[in-house]
Amino acid sequence: MRNLTRIGKSLTIRAMSKPKSEVSARGVVPSTYVRLLYEHLEKKGIDAAVLLGEEVPEAADRGLLRYPVGRWRVLLERAAEHLNDPLLGLHLGQTITPAHLGVMGYVLLACPHLAAALTRMQHYHRLLYDTNPLHVTAQGFEVKLEWGVERGRPGALVDECAITGLIQFARDVTGLRGSLIEVGFVNQAPPDLKPYRDWFGCPVLFEQATTTVRFPLDRLTSPLRQPDASLLHVLEQQAATMLAELPQTDDFEQAVRRCIARLIREGEPELERVANELHVSSRTLQRRLDESGVNFRALREEIRHRLAEHYLLDPRLQLVEIAQLLGYSEQSAFTRAFQRWSGRTPLTYRHFLP
Repeated sequence: MRNLTRIGKSLTIRAMSKPKSEVSARGVVPSTYVRLLYEHLEKKGIDAAVLLGEEVPEAADRGLLRYPVGRWRVLLERAAEHLNDPLLGLHLGQTITPAHLGVMGYVLLACPHLAAALTRMQHYHRLLYDTNPLHVTAQGFEVKLEWGVERGRPGALVDECAITGLIQFARDVTGLRGSLIEVGFVNQAPPDLKPYRDWFGCPVLFEQATTTVRFPLDRLTSPLRQPDASLLHVLEQQAATMLAELPQTDDFEQAVRRCIARLIREGEPELERVANELHVSSRTLQRRLDESGVNFRALREEIRHRLAEHYLLDPRLQLVEIAQLLGYSEQSAFTRAFQRWSGRTPLTYRHFLP
């Protein structure tokens, strides 16, 4: 009983001691994902709409209804307090299904192997979890999935639900368990790490610089249980349409992104050039980016990486042409950069695409 009381108190402590950056976290999650919490509460005989103070999201919106991440965090904290469950994120993530991920869940389900699924997850990440973007890199014999804090810190319950849901989904579609090397969270450590280590099956670290999941490199070739190339093509068309329908949450940042993407084929667009194109001073551009928690050089690299992945999806484009489109004078420079971003050569990346 004493342990339960101590853990129960830890929920309040972790919820109340959030740093300012966490409280101001930016981003949204789809309504399909939020329904996960309502279903969890209903299974426990709780009127979720009454407890949470709002009706369950309608299934007909296809996930286009977006919940600010701060609002999602409040719903989770309210439910966790009512249930006296500081591990709600861990428990909730284990109940994830493709339906909770919307069309993105079915896109991933139809992929031939884990590498193809990760590629889609990066490309369509805004449909799934539009907070801090996902970065995938290979280091030696392991792969690292990493989420930074550029858009703030959503909070322990939000992060734990997201990472647990991701791992549960991966286990369901591959049939593999016990293949993680390490999981890391940016949040304050809970009093008892055993539930995390037991479920993830690996060391779980807290108070890290970024949120990370590490697993063996050879898992990328793991086949998924329900591959369907024809269905994947149809679903990707639907996903692309839904992605285009999403509102732009930060017009200025999007303008910077579009400008960099347009200039990048000419070489390495510097901050001064982008500022000039946007008709603002370099100091104003830097200040606006700082206010959004965005690093210009990191943003430029991210855009180049995303464009590279997009171009590699088109089999008609030769690597030398892609290098030119990305502003590289030589194909070898593009190859080195792509290896730095993803841990794989462009040819290897293309090989894993269906």
